[in-house]
Amino acid sequence: MKQNFTVRHSALDGVEAFLNVAQHRSFRRAAAALGVTPSAISQSVRALEARLGAALLLRTTRSVGLTEAGERFLSRARPAFEELVAASEVARALGSRPTGLLRLAVPPGVVSVLLEPLIASFCQAYPEIEVEIAASGELIDLAAQGFDAGIRMGQFIAADMIALRLTPAFPFVVVGSPEYLVKRKGPERIDDLRQHACMRMRRSDGSIAPWRFVEGNRTVEAIVSGPLIAHDFPTLLGAAIRGLGLAHLPGPLARAPIAEGRLQAVMVPYAITVPGVFLYYPDRRQVLPKLRAFIDHMKRQSTTSDLRDDG
Repeated sequence: MKQNFTVRHSALDGVEAFLNVAQHRSFRRAAAALGVTPSAISQSVRALEARLGAALLLRTTRSVGLTEAGERFLSRARPAFEELVAASEVARALGSRPTGLLRLAVPPGVVSVLLEPLIASFCQAYPEIEVEIAASGELIDLAAQGFDAGIRMGQFIAADMIALRLTPAFPFVVVGSPEYLVKRKGPERIDDLRQHACMRMRRSDGSIAPWRFVEGNRTVEAIVSGPLIAHDFPTLLGAAIRGLGLAHLPGPLARAPIAEGRLQAVMVPYAITVPGVFLYYPDRRQVLPKLRAFIDHMKRQSTTSDLRDDG
C-alpha cells in the first residue's frame, strides 16, 4: 500500500545551500562557508527551486537577491533549519557522552536498600546527568513509558530484557516485632499462621499475593489474613516494626531491623529463596552513554562478587 509522508524524500536537499546564499547574498561566499564549489551551490539551489516550483533567488552578474517566494521561504525555513541543527546536536551529545535525563522505574523498597547509597555518588561523578527515580510497585513497560531502565526482582523481568544482577539470591522472611511475639507465640509451622495477624501485599494487577514457603521439596502457598493490606514492602516493614502483625518481606529489606533487634525472624526453615534484584533494559545496542555510565558506576560501587550481565 502506498504511504503518504508529510516530508517527502530529499525535501531538505538544497535548503542549507539556499540559506547560506540568502545570508551572504553571494554564491561564492556561500560556497566558501560550506566548503564546496560555487557550481555545486548553484546546482543545489536550482534543484530546490525546481522541486518547489518557484524561483527563490534573483541572480544578476553583480548581485543576488530574494524573490517574494524566496523571502517567505526564508522566513519559515531559517528557524526550522536552526531547530533541526540544534536537535541534531542534542542527539549527537546524548550519543557521544554521559548527559541528559536518566529515568529509572524501581519498586519503593529498592530505593532505600540499593539506590540511596549510589545516587549521590553517581550524580557527583556525572554532573551532566539528571536522575529521575519513579518509585512504583507496578510492572512498567519501559519503552512505552519512556524509561531508560528498571529495577525488579528477577522473577518479574521479561525474558527478552537484558538483566544485570544487583544482589545475590535472597530469602523472603516472616518477621514480627518483639512486642508482637511476646503477646503471641511465634509460628513454627505454616498452619500456625492462621492464628496470627498477617499483613499482606496487593499486587499491581489487583490480586493479593499469597505467602510462599518451601516445605520439603515443594513450594507451598499460604492464604493468610490480617489487619493491613499495602501496595509496597516499606509500608509492611514499618507496620511490622510497630507491632501490628507479621510481615513477609525480602531478606535485604528486613536485615537491618533484625540486626537492630526491632524485628525477629520466624519460620526460617520454611523461607523461600528468590533470584535476587536486577537492573534491566530493553536492548544492549540501544544503551546510551548515560545508562552505560550508571551501569558501570553500579558495578564499581557494588560489593557483590557476582555482579554480571545475564542477558
